[in-house]
Amino acid sequence: MKKKIAVIGSGIAGLTIANLFKEKSNFEVMVYEKEKILSLDEGYGIQLAPNTISILNKIGLSNINNKDFFNPTKLNFYSSDNQKICDLDLSRFNSEKSKYTTLKRSTLIEFLKNKLFSNNLRFGKEVKKISKIKEKLLINFKDNTNDLVDFVVVSDGVFSNTKSVIENKVTQPIYNGSIAIRTILKSLPEFNYDKNNISLVMLRNAHIVIYPINKKEEFNVICIIRQKLSNSIDLKALIKKEILSQNKNLENLFENQLKYWPIYISKKPSKSNYENLFYIGDAFYTFPPTMAQGASQSIEAADELFNLLSKDNKKTPDLFFKKRLMRTKIINRRSKLNYNIFHFSNPLLKTIRNKSLKILMKNKIFLNNYIGKVYN
Repeated sequence: MKKKIAVIGSGIAGLTIANLFKEKSNFEVMVYEKEKILSLDEGYGIQLAPNTISILNKIGLSNINNKDFFNPTKLNFYSSDNQKICDLDLSRFNSEKSKYTTLKRSTLIEFLKNKLFSNNLRFGKEVKKISKIKEKLLINFKDNTNDLVDFVVVSDGVFSNTKSVIENKVTQPIYNGSIAIRTILKSLPEFNYDKNNISLVMLRNAHIVIYPINKKEEFNVICIIRQKLSNSIDLKALIKKEILSQNKNLENLFENQLKYWPIYISKKPSKSNYENLFYIGDAFYTFPPTMAQGASQSIEAADELFNLLSKDNKKTPDLFFKKRLMRTKIINRRSKLNYNIFHFSNPLLKTIRNKSLKILMKNKIFLNNYIGKVYN
């Protein structure tokens, strides 16, 4: 008899695990999304490590249009005055079929959605209650429908309302003290940035990341600024004060439409009291963005859970949580360290950082331990 899996949330994590299970004849999967439609208008970029690409290749990512993604081979480090410090060779972590990739988030979401059959997706479904009936879980939705399933996978994001319903308590992330500002450029200003790779500009209490998101001359610009939480922010004034005061030449990066939001992170990883209910993606743990691992970890977690559930191992809840917890600790430590290093304000610390980067980016042992353990 087929085992039923309900996936709550149609983001990257949810759609990935649904696609993996779709190919398993002994499983029946359904994705439930509380919104009426799947939004594809989020054009900003994401970065995917080689190990993530190898997972997505299982469901046909290699077949998407060649113009819809990019394969940068370097991460270039720049000082606040646009002077290149050094670069990280990303290609050292690539394999022949799995390469470091950048693309629009909407491109990946559309690909994952189109790989599913329409009868594997249900919209306008918000969870009202989940209860255990013998060895199964009964999901009651707010539209008075329900579903009795063997497993529930919750992947509805950092502000997971489903988590609060299931655990019967308010579970809120915490503000990490900074905001993200994003924009898309159709071409890069005439700076010394490498248009075929990723550029990281390190500033006082801020940093900017610029990279191509396809082969159509579109570039993602993401700026992280330390900022007190506020309901109203004058973006132009903030950029002028915190960014342009350090380098006026960066002004051209912010001429297009800007979008901003406060950055929230998780207090701790989430594990359910139900042995057949799992959290993945940002519902499990939301990372700071300074390791560019949000999307990659969502996909990686989906693959880990898929493999464990496919083996029908009774220890799956503990095995999954233990592995995810170890992985989360590694990436979280690196993300927090990057966050502080990128934002040095003391001139002496910046000089030491820049000299250290030049040495470390050529040290194979350091690269294999600090980055290779994450990318491979």
